Amino acid sequence: MAEKKILIVEDDRGLNQGITLALHAPEYRFYSAYNLKEARRIWKEERVSLIILDINLPDGSGYTFLEEIRRESEVPVIMLTANDLEIDQVTGFSLGADDYITKPFSLMILRARVERMLARMAQDKGLTYEKDGYRFVFEQMYFTVEGKEVTLSKTEQKLLRILIEHQGQTLTREQLVDRIWSDGAQYVEENALSVTVGRLRKKLEQTGKKNPIQTVYGLGYVWER
Repeated sequence: MAEKKILIVEDDRGLNQGITLALHAPEYRFYSAYNLKEARRIWKEERVSLIILDINLPDGSGYTFLEEIRRESEVPVIMLTANDLEIDQVTGFSLGADDYITKPFSLMILRARVERMLARMAQDKGLTYEKDGYRFVFEQMYFTVEGKEVTLSKTEQKLLRILIEHQGQTLTREQLVDRIWSDGAQYVEENALSVTVGRLRKKLEQTGKKNPIQTVYGLGYVWER
């Protein structure tokens, strides 16, 4: 089994070490950073598989680091915060976070979310879709529309894969939220999903053709065959 490298960016040393102990498994290697400077160094030196990122750090905001990461990678990122505010959580998702956990939280729940996220990454391998001017190679994260490559965020890739796997089947907003994010909270349903669908539709637009992602009013969305 390939080794998974997990970067934990959390200035509370006790919590940082607690997360390491809670997630301990033979296939994981952990890197601890207590500020943005250390996090950036590790990020440049190691090819990490997943990042657990605190928002409030001694030398800046975790959001800043998340934006830097998303300029070059779609590595899964789980945000940690002491702020239980919807606007903070929506901000994290809009910048490309894959999940969001509010302190205090159960380390066992965090472990379950990490395992679920890494499992989904493994499942993303092997699917290729070529039809109607589209070519999607999920394992290589390579996507083209009418021969032109487009860049999709990790969340957009998840949404696209789910829709492709269920072509012609209407998926409710609740089903999509549950598959894309780990908690299915109300603010995700009303904000992040709509934003993600809108961005993906725009990237998949073809001249003179109907967009394959269709809204089923009152229910959800469908990828039309």
